[in-house]
Amino acid sequence: MVRHTPTRMSGQSFRQLKRFPWSGFWMLFAGRGPMGRIVTWLAGLFARPYKGRRYLARLNARGYFSPSAVISCRHLTTGKEIFVGDRVTIYEADAGEVHIGDRVAIHLDTVIQVGAGGRVQIGADTHIQPRCYLSAQKGSLTIGSHVQIASNCALYPYNHSMVAGELMREQPLRSKGGIVIGDDVWLGFGVIVLDGVRIGNGAVVGAGAVVTRDVPADAIAVGTPARVVGQRTPADKA
Repeated sequence: MVRHTPTRMSGQSFRQLKRFPWSGFWMLFAGRGPMGRIVTWLAGLFARPYKGRRYLARLNARGYFSPSAVISCRHLTTGKEIFVGDRVTIYEADAGEVHIGDRVAIHLDTVIQVGAGGRVQIGADTHIQPRCYLSAQKGSLTIGSHVQIASNCALYPYNHSMVAGELMREQPLRSKGGIVIGDDVWLGFGVIVLDGVRIGNGAVVGAGAVVTRDVPADAIAVGTPARVVGQRTPADKA
């Protein structure tokens, strides 16, 4: 049985409670368990939908988990003030771990799935926009801090074998290695990142790109397969 007790309020939380008395009161008791979800629904009763509810995550150190989010992951750890939006799914198939850092925001219809010893780690202040798919099996998926992942991105640190004469659904999984995405990276709309890839700090990957090899720090990469076409300009030279 999950018990819910009010979290100790910081000075910022107390100010938020004064600003949002209804939401602030109920969010003190919010959580991932059944009663915590009911309380979360009450907290958001008069809040705007979608990203309009982001402020609710700041009213409880445990963060905000939408009542419609599906959490089925035994090895899930979460940081402070995270936001898990509507219909987000975090799923552990048979083994694996998911670690989500402070103030991470995961939006509408995103799926995070682990299995077969896979691991997903998301650094602090990273934002994942709607309909992304993060699936870690065989290899690990490590996302740094302050990363911006646009809608419809897919990250796969594994692949299927393709031996002729065998059904694809029966082919074993294989991996060239995990995916590592550095800090302050921006993945544009619909980017696909495949196994064994490292994207350096500050890199930008253009919309629709398929990343099959490493992208250096501060590089700008576009295309299928993605290729480097430039470097980000330092602020003092922009």
